[in-house]
Amino acid sequence: MKKAAEKINLNEINPEEKMKYEIAEELGLLDKVLKDGWKSLSAKDTGRIGGLVTKKRNEQKKMSHTS
Repeated sequence: MKKAAEKINLNEINPEEKMKYEIAEELGLLDKVLKDGWKSLSAKDTGRIGGLVTKKRNEQKKMSHTS
């Protein structure tokens, strides 16, 4: 199943999707996502990722408005 992991190039995906992968990595879930897909995550893990994506997106907006 490593072939699925090799197909994902973080430089070739949109920033929003890249952020999801980065957060999954921070939470120690990236290997599971790469092996079994996003559907393999629990609702709790999916919610954690979604919450952190929203938090980071809001922080980025805040930073762009203060510059």
